[in-house]
Amino acid sequence: MSTIPSPRTSRTPSVPAPSEADPTDNGAGESRAGRPVRSGWLLLIVLLGQFMAILDSFVVNVATATIRSELHASGAGLQLVVAGYTIGYAVLLITGARLGARHGHRRVFLAGLALFTLASLLCGVAGGTGALIAFRFVQGAGAAVMLPQVLSLIQRTYDGPARARALGLFSAVIASGAAIGMIVGGLLVDADLFGWSWRPVFLVNVPIGLLLLVLGIRLMPRDEARAGERTRALDLPGLVLLAAAVMCFTVPMVLGEEQGWPLWTWLSFGLCAAFAAVFAGYESRLARRGGAPLIAPAVLWAPGMPPAVARLGLTMAMNAGVLLSLSLHLQSGLGFGPLRTGLTFLPTAVAFGGVGLNWRRLPARWHGALPTAGLLLAAVSFAGTGLVLRDGGDGGLWLYAVLFGGGGGLGLAFSPTLGRTLAGVRPEHAADASGLLTTTSQLGLLTGVAVYGAVYLAEAGGGAVTSSAHGVWITSLALAGTAVAAVGTALPRRGR
Repeated sequence: MSTIPSPRTSRTPSVPAPSEADPTDNGAGESRAGRPVRSGWLLLIVLLGQFMAILDSFVVNVATATIRSELHASGAGLQLVVAGYTIGYAVLLITGARLGARHGHRRVFLAGLALFTLASLLCGVAGGTGALIAFRFVQGAGAAVMLPQVLSLIQRTYDGPARARALGLFSAVIASGAAIGMIVGGLLVDADLFGWSWRPVFLVNVPIGLLLLVLGIRLMPRDEARAGERTRALDLPGLVLLAAAVMCFTVPMVLGEEQGWPLWTWLSFGLCAAFAAVFAGYESRLARRGGAPLIAPAVLWAPGMPPAVARLGLTMAMNAGVLLSLSLHLQSGLGFGPLRTGLTFLPTAVAFGGVGLNWRRLPARWHGALPTAGLLLAAVSFAGTGLVLRDGGDGGLWLYAVLFGGGGGLGLAFSPTLGRTLAGVRPEHAADASGLLTTTSQLGLLTGVAVYGAVYLAEAGGGAVTSSAHGVWITSLALAGTAVAAVGTALPRRGR
C-alpha cells in the first residue's frame, strides 16, 4: 500500500488518478464540485482507516487465550469480546452509509474514525469482561460509521481507470487486513510491550487513529451532501427493522456453536426472517409513496446487483471459513504459534491483493468471465488444501502453493464483481450501494465463521493431529462445494 499505481487515462481529466495525485500533491486536480482535491492523500487516509478497522476484526483472535486468563472471562464472554465488534459493525453499516450521504462523507468518516480511536483506547484500559464487550461494540459502531464512506468517497472522487485502481486497492486492503491482523496480534502478544500483555492489541490503534485524524482534517478535501440528501429523511422505522433483523441473525451465529444451537437460536433466526419480510414490505410501500427508503430500489435492482450481493457474501464466507479452520488446525493440531500461523496466510493475502490491483490489465473481453474462473480456481485450491493436510503433516511448500491459488481465486471472484457492480451504480446512489455491499461482505464473514467453524469443530473431535487433519479435510471439501455452487451467481450475462 505504500505505492499507488499511476493510471494514464481517466474519463474525467480534472480528477487525478490515485498516483497522479502524489501524496505530496498540494492540490492539483479538482473534485466534481470544482474544489481542489488532494486525491492521493484522500485515498491514503481512507484506506489506512479501513485497514485499521478491518485488522481489528482479526487482531484480537490471537489474544483471546491471554484475555481469558487475565480477565477470568467465561467462554461466552470471550466469544462476545471477539464478536461484539462484528455485531456493532454489521448492525449499523447501512445507517453509517446514509449518515455520510446526509452530512458529507469526509465529515462522517472523520467522526467514525474519532469514535473508533476512542473506543480502542477504552478497550485497552478495560478492567473487566463486561466493559471490554461494551467498548468492542462501540468500536464496531465507529467502524460502521467510518467504512461506508470509503467506497462512497472513491465513487465520488475517481472515474474510469482511476476508480478501477482505487477499488483494486480497496479490495487488497480487505484481503490483507485478515492475515496481517493475525500477524500483528501475534507479534504484540508475544512482545508483551511494557508488561501490558494483551492491551497493546487495542492501544496500537490510538496513535495511528490520531495521526489519521490530523491528516484527514488538514488534507482531505471538504465535501458537502447533495441538497436532496440533506432533506432526505433517515427512515428510522426502516433502520429499526433492519437492525432487528441483523441482530437476530448475528447473535445466534456468534453464540450458537458454543452453546450447541439451543432453541433460542432457531427462534432468533425465525425472527430474523420475519423482520426481514416486514422490512422489505415497508421499504417497498415507502418507495411507492415517494418516500426515502433506507436502501433505494434503484440500488437493489441496479444491473448485476442481486447476483453480485450473493457472490460477494459467499466469497467472504469462504474467506472467513478457510482462515478459521486452518488457524484452528495449525495452532491446535500442529502446534504452530500465533506468529507462524499468521505468516502462513501471507500467500493468500498477496494473491488476493495482487488480483485486486491487476485484474483490469487483462483484456476487457475476459472481465465478465473472471468471477467464474476465480470460483473454480478457489474450489480446486480448497480441495488441494485438504489433500496436503489430511495425513497430519504441515503440507510443506504445497500448502503455500494451494493457499496462493485460493487467495487468487477469491480475489478474482471479489474484485471484478465489486468494480463492475459499482460501475453500474449512479453517483447519487453510492452511499446506499456501499452500505449494502459492505453489509453483505460482513454478514458473509460472520456466516463463514459460524458455518465452516461448526463443520471443522464437529469433525476435528478432541483436537489430536489426525482428527484435526480430518476436520480440515472435510471443511475443505465443504468450501470447495460452496465455490462450485457459487459459480451460478457468476456466469457472464449480456451487457456485463
